[in-house]
Amino acid sequence: MADGRVGTGVQYTLIVLLGLAMGLQNAVARRLGVPDLTTTVLTLTLTGLAADSTPAGGAAPRPGRRILSVLAMFLGALVGAQLLLHGHLVAVLSLVLLLLAVTSLTVHRLSGAEATWIRPRS
Repeated sequence: MADGRVGTGVQYTLIVLLGLAMGLQNAVARRLGVPDLTTTVLTLTLTGLAADSTPAGGAAPRPGRRILSVLAMFLGALVGAQLLLHGHLVAVLSLVLLLLAVTSLTVHRLSGAEATWIRPRS
């Protein structure tokens, strides 16, 4: 960092690390098989909400999880953008790391065989 600017090498390193993190997130979500909760495809979640809604002729199954995931993504983007706009890159990355650790530990503890959201294997 020179004069408060992040160098090109640091930018490309962050791009690679964040890309790997997104791929890992996808792999974990796919492995866990949580229904109705897409992690990287916000558009699919919104489409599911609209297509399965009562006005669209759907049964509106479990809209709470979908709405909660959309709100979580929106609030995360809003907070991250505000922190970045005010020049707090280290705070943003630290917050992401903390949230990733907390989420990983929580999912690990809740992902027992008796978890109600795990689909039965055929």
